[in-house]
Amino acid sequence: MSGLSNIIENFIKQMLEETESGIIEIGRNNLAEQFGCAPSQINYVLSTRFTPYKGYYIESRRGGGGYIKIVKVGIEEDEDMEELIVNTIGDSITKSKAYHIVESLIEEGMISEREGRLMTASIEDIALKGVPKEKNRVRADILKNMLLVLMR
Repeated sequence: MSGLSNIIENFIKQMLEETESGIIEIGRNNLAEQFGCAPSQINYVLSTRFTPYKGYYIESRRGGGGYIKIVKVGIEEDEDMEELIVNTIGDSITKSKAYHIVESLIEEGMISEREGRLMTASIEDIALKGVPKEKNRVRADILKNMLLVLMR
């Protein structure tokens, strides 16, 4: 299946290159039909090849064919942000460390106090109470996605 995954990945990347905005919206089922695969194969490609580490932000909408919005964010153009997302946050981050990052972003003037409060509220343990395991992994994913959106 990796051959098909490569083809799907290249197709999506080509679509992103052809847009000026670096944003595309595709139908998961339509794409699966085009490549003769299950929609889960599209999900696999998106979750493994279009990650925040690689500078992609994904929004998924259920229903109506399952549309997916893919945003390419140039983290490689901003070495500090790339360092923060890839090396500092990593796969998992504690609440305390995440708070320190948000506080630093406020102090540096990269985000406002209000944005900081919203960010910390979204990574609070209470916000993640429905996540029985690996809260720190989910917290890292949320924080990385918020930073990618702020860079946009």
